[in-house]
Amino acid sequence: MKTNFLKTGKFLLKLALLLSLSLSVTNCSKDDDPVPTPVEPVLAPLQDPLAGYLTATGFSQKTTNQVNISDYEFGYSFIPLVNGKMTAIVAKIPDVRLGMRVTVWDKVAGTVLRTETIDIATAGVEVTKQITALDLVKDKEYFLTFNSNDWYDRRKTDGSIVTYPFTVGDIKITSYSFVGGTTQTIPNAPQNTYYAGDCSFKFQK
Repeated sequence: MKTNFLKTGKFLLKLALLLSLSLSVTNCSKDDDPVPTPVEPVLAPLQDPLAGYLTATGFSQKTTNQVNISDYEFGYSFIPLVNGKMTAIVAKIPDVRLGMRVTVWDKVAGTVLRTETIDIATAGVEVTKQITALDLVKDKEYFLTFNSNDWYDRRKTDGSIVTYPFTVGDIKITSYSFVGGTTQTIPNAPQNTYYAGDCSFKFQK
């Protein structure tokens, strides 16, 4: 009877030691496991609709530099087809112009949503300026304009009119328009035989 008790005691002691060793190994294994790397979200590529717009309209066919002419506020209106953000403004003109004003408007309300300035330090060189992201709402109409006395006059070689809208990726361009002067005024004279630029933006959905 005493022998059986001793055997049982030894067995339980061995079992306790094995369990203790097993827990120790498990804990070491957990401590040694690599920390999982968080998965970065995949962002949609940036879209700039200007090049596609110029191709679709045919305004890429003929370009004339206009330098030190009258001052205008001009640009294109557009509708995002999905929700997204404007993350940068892009500009190129045929002259140097520091602090060129760029405005994003709510077209229907006629109100300013954002005013930015961009430095064109070298004529004919495209400049991209990152901005604090501006939310753009699906199916809402906006206007992107810049104020300058220098621009590229872009037309079709036959001078014919175009019919808006033009869809480029997730952006529908609804018109080009201008207004004279240096004041921050939303353009009110739409044109359909040319585009004066260049000023555009980067969009990310």
